[in-house]
Amino acid sequence: MTVLADHDRDDTRFTDADFARIARRARADFGLHLPATKKDLVYSRLAKRLRQLGLRDFHSYCGLLDGPDGVAERTHMLSALTTNVTHFFREAHHFTLLREQVLPPLIRAARDRQRIRIWSAGCSAGQEPYSLAFTVLELCPEAGRLDIRILASDVDPQILQRAEQGVYPDEEMKPLPDAARRLIEPVPGGSFAIADKARELVRFGVLNLIGDWPMRGPFDIIFCRNVAIYFDKETQSRLWQRFAGLLTPGGYLFIGHSERVAGPGNAVLKSIGVTAYRKPPGDKEGVLP
Repeated sequence: MTVLADHDRDDTRFTDADFARIARRARADFGLHLPATKKDLVYSRLAKRLRQLGLRDFHSYCGLLDGPDGVAERTHMLSALTTNVTHFFREAHHFTLLREQVLPPLIRAARDRQRIRIWSAGCSAGQEPYSLAFTVLELCPEAGRLDIRILASDVDPQILQRAEQGVYPDEEMKPLPDAARRLIEPVPGGSFAIADKARELVRFGVLNLIGDWPMRGPFDIIFCRNVAIYFDKETQSRLWQRFAGLLTPGGYLFIGHSERVAGPGNAVLKSIGVTAYRKPPGDKEGVLP
């Protein structure tokens, strides 16, 4: 965490009451859990935003957030309070499991004209869904002609816009295996772009995981990694239940390295490896979303 200098803190008043209002708003709108120990972090993340807006104190900022014109600013607040740090093929053991165990039978099903759906929930800047597309295409080069699609969603429309563009600096190329490097194209200025063959498998959309979900599934694979860490235990438990309800019998859930499925969802989702879970193939009821 970067803490601003003392003279900056003196310039921008931030009371316990201000923090409590921001914490309530973050929880109500996005499910973010901000205990009192996060007060310094909230200050350091939002003080710069206040200066951009020309506001002298957090009381005025809270008024903006709670006012009729606060919807857009709440998105800026979310972007500031959450960390969009990711890279291609992050937590590589998940992609090994996909390649060796999970995807082969699904690809056989797709070649038999069955529908296959994958969801990257909390996709950030797009590296995760594109890594999924690369892995699918490595095993199934004709995936674009089959009924295989990847839904990529995030609550932050700003980061989602970058994901849709699919352009990344060259330094992000390092973790790409050879098969994936055949699915990118150079861009002037030291960047690369995701090739159309991979982009065409992915559909992006803004979605708040604690709100209503317009899609009804079912999904064969759900990735939701390093998202639930921002929620309290009750919200996490509900999220696992909802994912279980959208998975096909035999479907898979992959979560972040510091996350664990707990609560009622644990009765449906069975651990099959490090932060990887499976809904038993015979479970046709699941858990209602």
